[in-house]
Amino acid sequence: MIFKDRLDAARQLADRLGSYHGKNPLILAIPRGAVPMGKALAQALGGELDVVLVRKLRAPHQPELAIGSIDESGWTYLAPFAAEVGADKDYIAAEKQRQLETIAARRAQYTPIHPPIDPAGRIVIVVDDGLATGATMVSALHGLRARKPQRLVCAVPVASPEALEKVRSLADEVVCLQAPPYFQAVGQFYGQFPQVEDDEVVALLRERRAR
Repeated sequence: MIFKDRLDAARQLADRLGSYHGKNPLILAIPRGAVPMGKALAQALGGELDVVLVRKLRAPHQPELAIGSIDESGWTYLAPFAAEVGADKDYIAAEKQRQLETIAARRAQYTPIHPPIDPAGRIVIVVDDGLATGATMVSALHGLRARKPQRLVCAVPVASPEALEKVRSLADEVVCLQAPPYFQAVGQFYGQFPQVEDDEVVALLRERRAR
């Protein structure tokens, strides 16, 4: 299955998540790519949109390879192979600090006027445009579980089988449209997969807040 673009993927996810329509779910998108999808889901399901801020921890000399992830509170997930690619204790500490600084800057940029929407007691649907390693979703779900949502749902159009297995136990429900065994990268499942810029994220969040 190839999605036309992120909005096409969001529409198909909305069909699978239809049981939450009218229940005011809180849609939490992982920036930046998933924010346009989150807006479409919030509109389709009659919910609220916000972001959940997590960052991958990058491997030394291989910035595209995730050796783990970190959430806004500082909780960290480390992949078992982190040491094998050269990520020693000092490197991990420095990388965590770099990513926490990025998270703080994004929070100040994305939601300067209001605090994050409290997920406590809410139906929370965490959306991303796809899971390669699943590292950032692991941190997102872990951090949100600690904040006591009524129900925690992970929703993605596509995931590697390994990533899907990694997140299953962390959510009350996982909705994934496909988990092909030949998975190489999220972008291979989209006809159009442009980068989402910070300005677009800010505009989408402001628009939903205004409504």
